[in-house]
Amino acid sequence: MPNKSDRAGKRVTQLHGELSYPAFIPAPLPPNPPIEMDAELLKLLSDADRALGRLDGASELLPNPDLFVAMYVRHEAVLSSQIEGTQSTLEDILAYESQAADTPEDALEVVNYVVAMRFGLKRLADIPVCVRMIKELHRELLNDVRGQEKNPGEFRKSQNWIGPANTPLANATFVPPPPDEMLDAVGNLERFIHDHEMPELIHAGIAHAQFETIHPFLDGNGRVGRLLITLMLCERRVLKQPLLYISYYLKAHKQEYYDRLMAIRNEGDWEGWLKFFLRGVYQVSQAATRVARDIVNLREEHRRQIQEAGLSAHGLAFLDFLYAKPDVSITRVAEHLSCTYPTANKLVLNFEKLGIVREVTGQQRNRRYRYSRYVDLFQHQALVLPSQAAND
Repeated sequence: MPNKSDRAGKRVTQLHGELSYPAFIPAPLPPNPPIEMDAELLKLLSDADRALGRLDGASELLPNPDLFVAMYVRHEAVLSSQIEGTQSTLEDILAYESQAADTPEDALEVVNYVVAMRFGLKRLADIPVCVRMIKELHRELLNDVRGQEKNPGEFRKSQNWIGPANTPLANATFVPPPPDEMLDAVGNLERFIHDHEMPELIHAGIAHAQFETIHPFLDGNGRVGRLLITLMLCERRVLKQPLLYISYYLKAHKQEYYDRLMAIRNEGDWEGWLKFFLRGVYQVSQAATRVARDIVNLREEHRRQIQEAGLSAHGLAFLDFLYAKPDVSITRVAEHLSCTYPTANKLVLNFEKLGIVREVTGQQRNRRYRYSRYVDLFQHQALVLPSQAAND
């Protein structure tokens, strides 16, 4: 039986001309020796399972979940992309979707993440999470953005490595497996994803970490790996809707995120990674559940305002539209409500007087209005500490 220190794999010296370097060859999954389910890990798993169940139940409180899921997905997309250095914010993405001209270029990377998530969820109706889907997700992520020259949708055929910008291979922080060994590891990962006998969250946590270790693409590995978490949980029906924005936690603890992954490779510490991961699932589930409840309360508050102001004819339809598209122009409102521009303009101005929307450009032309209180629900949150679980 392998020692715990090398249960995740081993470094093997590679030769490339006069250069030699140690590449990490992952051990097959599941880990051997098996995951040690000590009292702390079992408690964290129980807390995370319970919190995730509450989040899934909270989605049923939403009157039309499809209207609200888009913001959860946008939020995850922004945070996951920021982990990789993208600077765009949630406001930038909303501006891009409303066709504003001053949107940062890297907003398209985040938009592609949203597209890839929706693509993957739709694809689950036809195929399970597998190598084919992983490649398709990667193609969607890199479509017409930075990295598009790095073989979107295709596994790498050359060595890659991880380290600070412009770090040479010889000084890399971590070197994933060479292409041939990488393909073997990907095949084993696919079998593990399909055939497992372990709790779903443990399963997803191990799969994510192994994918990051394999690093099968030249670019976009982190984003694909985080997409896998949500898609695996949705495929297993642990989540009915993609409401878990795990990147919120991973970004807040970015250095520990990387350190825990390295501890798997250096020390075989799968348990330390899984405890970190389960704390994240718990905290983010709690935060996302509170957001769902706040959405319901906010919608009811504004529906009452609209009805009391005598704006029910188009007002309620406009309110629901704002949950799908929180950043709108008057032209977009007129198109959605199939009404004239003056009618839409009057309705938007009434919403502004009620404090439901606010104008965000400060311009006289091409104005945009944002449903700010809704957007703020995703911007101003606090993670819940695991120790609070017993008091929930």
